[in-house]
Amino acid sequence: MFRLSRLCLGRDCRAIFGRFVLLLSLVLAPPLSARQAAIVIGNDRGGSVEARLTTLRHLRNSGTRVEIRGDYCLSACTMYLGLANVCTTPRTVFGFHGPSSEIYGIGLTPAAFEHWSQVMARHYPEPIRSWYLSVARNRTMGFYSVRGSDLIEMGVVACSTS
Repeated sequence: MFRLSRLCLGRDCRAIFGRFVLLLSLVLAPPLSARQAAIVIGNDRGGSVEARLTTLRHLRNSGTRVEIRGDYCLSACTMYLGLANVCTTPRTVFGFHGPSSEIYGIGLTPAAFEHWSQVMARHYPEPIRSWYLSVARNRTMGFYSVRGSDLIEMGVVACSTS
């Protein structure tokens, strides 16, 4: 059996024991990200798919709840819909379009277009994924606007009103 007295070796046992308890609590505590409140997404214009992938990976690993509550969620913002712990409000408008270059109006090569379409589609639940691949990705200028209420009918969880 382990004895604290063996650990002390003539030192102040209370100080060592206090450090031991602090270290043990840090090791056994859930990660800070798992304890944080839900994050609320509001009026997100999208941006780089690659940058969004990093955010999505972090949120997926931490289990953080994501609530899409803004007036709009456009482009790469729509990729939040694939998280297991996401909800939206009926009034939020989602803007879907196909991948494009960082320079507005400049198209991607067919191979790059296919690659990034598939990357984005993997972050949508069915039936949104199938619709995106057959219809929405083909719009590269402007958006297909879809209300949160329509997505809720398709299986996305509705956020509580509180």
